[in-house]
Amino acid sequence: MASGHHKAARQRDWSTPLLRLAAPTLVATLVTGTVVGAAVAWPEQPATSVAAISRPMTGFDTEPLPGSRVEVISRSAPRVSLSPKPEPKPEPRTEKPTPTPEPEPEALSGADIVDHLFLTTALNVWSGPGEDYTLLEVLPAGTKVPVTGEVVDGAWAEISYDGLSRWVNADYLVEEKPQPEEEEAEARVAGISSAPCPSGSDVESGLTSDAVLVHRAVCAAFPEITTYGGLRSDGEHGQGLALDIMVSGSLGDQVAEYLRANAGSLGISYLIWSQQIWTVERSSEGWRYMEDRGSTTANHYDHVHVTVYGSSAG
Repeated sequence: MASGHHKAARQRDWSTPLLRLAAPTLVATLVTGTVVGAAVAWPEQPATSVAAISRPMTGFDTEPLPGSRVEVISRSAPRVSLSPKPEPKPEPRTEKPTPTPEPEPEALSGADIVDHLFLTTALNVWSGPGEDYTLLEVLPAGTKVPVTGEVVDGAWAEISYDGLSRWVNADYLVEEKPQPEEEEAEARVAGISSAPCPSGSDVESGLTSDAVLVHRAVCAAFPEITTYGGLRSDGEHGQGLALDIMVSGSLGDQVAEYLRANAGSLGISYLIWSQQIWTVERSSEGWRYMEDRGSTTANHYDHVHVTVYGSSAG
């Protein structure tokens, strides 16, 4: 019995060195991926784990374990930049321009007047010395106005209008009353007619009295023109305030100048001809060029456009 007990004890002593010898082998197996010698069966692990341990390993195991997830990343896939996005720059604030303050009208007396001058053309009257102020009135050519002798920036002359300080363009003031040119005088005598046009008055349907007067005056002064455009659906034409006179070349020049010279008598507000515009409010500037609208008709090379006030003359 004693010897049996001793034998059993020795067997237990052998188990410990066995595990000590197997440990280096197992470590080498895990490092190199190859099992050297017989597979070691761990008492706590099932048989499948032994096969998994004994399978050769090349860098990474390409067969996923049950229930695991494998993602493959290509070396050629675009890399995601981790650089922070620049913050957008704030838009610059645009300050609204400060409007020109409207001056209080100054009352003028006879002692402020130093001379009387005449207007060489229809001239705008402003509340202050410049076009940033309010346009108050348009005086016809030949008007005699009292002046104070005050001139601002060499361009704006102070006048007395209704007893108050007002301003006009000094370039159009002269000492002697201008006389109308001979051609314009003849046009005023022969051209202003309110008689129906011999070629017919169908175009006058829907037109205001000023537009009708323009049609009849042009028809009398230029009987060779027989085509006109009157009422239609757009803009001032739709309100009966506009008339198109179908003409071109030098004859168009004559018509445009004739209408400009008689604008006050015909109730004309503005004219467009040959890519130029003339307005009563800025008559002192003469004909002003307009931007290109892309075609002969849009640029008014084949007709003179007339816009009237409505019923100021008729």
